[in-house]
Amino acid sequence: MHDEDDDNDLTADLDLGFDGAEDLLRVWRQGMRPDPNLTVSEWADQHRWLSSRGAAEPGRYRTARAPYLREIMDALSPGHPAQRITFMKAAQVGATEAGNNWIGFVIHHAPGPMLAVLPSLELAKRTSRGRLDPLIADSPALRERVNPARSRDAGNSMLSKEFPGGILVLTGANSATGLRSMPARYVFLDEVDAYPASADEEGDPVTLAEARTTTFSHRRKVFMVSTPTIRGLSRIEREFEASDQRRYFVPCPHCGTMQWLQFDRLRWAKGKPETAAYHCEGCERPIAEHHKTEMLAKGEWRATAVSRDPKAIGFHLSALYSPLGWKSWSDVAREWLAAQGSDETLRAARNTLLGETWVESGDAPEWQRLADRRESWKPGTVPMAGLFLTAGADVQRDRIEVDIWAWGRGLESWLVDHIVIPGGPDDPAAWDKLTALLGRSWQHANGAFMTVARLGIDTGYEAAAVYAWSRKVGFEQVAPLKGLEGFNRSAPVSGPTFVDATIGGKRLRRGARLWSVATATFKAETYRFLRIERPSDEDRAIGMLDAPGTIHLPGWADTEWLKQLVAEQLVTIRNKRGYAHQEWQKMRERNEALDCRVYARAAAWILGADRWDEATWRRLEAQAGVETRLTVAIAAAPTPPDPAQPKAGTLTTPRRKRRAYTPNFMRD
Repeated sequence: MHDEDDDNDLTADLDLGFDGAEDLLRVWRQGMRPDPNLTVSEWADQHRWLSSRGAAEPGRYRTARAPYLREIMDALSPGHPAQRITFMKAAQVGATEAGNNWIGFVIHHAPGPMLAVLPSLELAKRTSRGRLDPLIADSPALRERVNPARSRDAGNSMLSKEFPGGILVLTGANSATGLRSMPARYVFLDEVDAYPASADEEGDPVTLAEARTTTFSHRRKVFMVSTPTIRGLSRIEREFEASDQRRYFVPCPHCGTMQWLQFDRLRWAKGKPETAAYHCEGCERPIAEHHKTEMLAKGEWRATAVSRDPKAIGFHLSALYSPLGWKSWSDVAREWLAAQGSDETLRAARNTLLGETWVESGDAPEWQRLADRRESWKPGTVPMAGLFLTAGADVQRDRIEVDIWAWGRGLESWLVDHIVIPGGPDDPAAWDKLTALLGRSWQHANGAFMTVARLGIDTGYEAAAVYAWSRKVGFEQVAPLKGLEGFNRSAPVSGPTFVDATIGGKRLRRGARLWSVATATFKAETYRFLRIERPSDEDRAIGMLDAPGTIHLPGWADTEWLKQLVAEQLVTIRNKRGYAHQEWQKMRERNEALDCRVYARAAAWILGADRWDEATWRRLEAQAGVETRLTVAIAAAPTPPDPAQPKAGTLTTPRRKRRAYTPNFMRD
């Protein structure tokens, strides 16, 4: 045991008469003293300070604020046997700060080469400025070990932090160079589900990053964190399912039953999310929000599966565990209710609130079932609830196929017409007939006439000819479309972007306006809408309406058209390394009906139908002479028709102050 007498013996023969000798001895003694054997959570409680720049609750870090993070952080400590730690989680549960605590611990107590991978280089730079710099600046133990990035020390920069015994390198998952930069004992993979499929076409970013740890064998640590995305594509879900799948069990304050919190047990009065309470699976009694702090403090992680790799562990956490003051149960209920009615918002809610993957509706309905559900209305007419028309045009080698769709509230839709124009893109007569179609009108059930508000046309075949025709007729009523693969897009339609068009061999700069469409999103939506159950005759008798999104097919839609509408299926494809991606594949050769539906749906999105407010829908209904479809009627004095008002289908929503085109069918 080292003590003061040993120090005296060692220094007895030394001349200590010079200035600073005592300081030298004090530092020497401190260096001989071993570092305390701390875990990551203990280190965070002792040394971590949260900055007001990056934390909602600045000050000393307290693991007790989010006790479920303790075991996750401690698994990252050198003394823990786990080498691969997976954390699949909802938003706002403290995962980012847990990762920052690990970085601070490594710099201070377990130095070594460390690689932190963000989805992109730009995000890595933002993380360095917004999180790492405050982490270092506000924690004295780290500040004395890492020089500022702006100092003359060339070893430190925005993406590289040197410290005694190690280095931290930040990079983006889109940079193969950064992922191959160095061997690493520690690898922090943040938001892995947002990584690209390949880093500079050199392979999966996760695989490339983990390859950096090979030389460290049993001493390595890989921490993988993310909010999940789509079932079958989610990296974090695949890793979690291969682990021991730990869940955080908490006790019921009434009966003591240990349970992990599940969304279907969060219940509230209809339309009143503020009444949300969790119902115990043991005694079924409601648990009020204020019990959560005690429940979390007494909680424990329990494995619910057997890991394929004994050194791999996994944790899952939903927003139901978010501590008091972060996200309440009523907040969760409110956000879930707000997400209803849209695939995009519902998917985001499932990912960020529940920490679970979204299951795409990829199985095509049986065409026979669709045939049985066909309805009867006069061919070529717009049913009463249809408020505007869009068209989808699919250009083939020897023909142009066009479907006309009517749209109503909640994106309820009706197939109004199916037109085949003979002649391919090299036939001027075919384009003339398509032009004539833009001026044609279809009669509404109440006698009004409507023209196509917007026609979406595919540019995948003979794009130059499509651009030339679109430019000739004008882009106000026509939208050239380019299909893009994949689901992970912020919006299903983006643009327009200007592209060069060729007219008679001459290139016109910025000659066409092109919209990009995530066709996979609209295909999944179409199949989901086709599965919506219809009200029974008894339900209709008491006033029940069709659900939003319902697709109505006419009796004249033949077998071939129905088969084309369900000609594709969403399948999961795995590459040689076992990584999966989902793609739509044809189950039969012809799929023009499905493509035309997607293009017409994109045209409705471009018009703004997904974003119109209640006032806009009411004006459209008033112009079409349609009684409001809301279940609660708003009393108003009858207003005599004004001859100066626009005819059926006119959009009169106030817009941004810029010149806006009004399609012919919306004009007097």
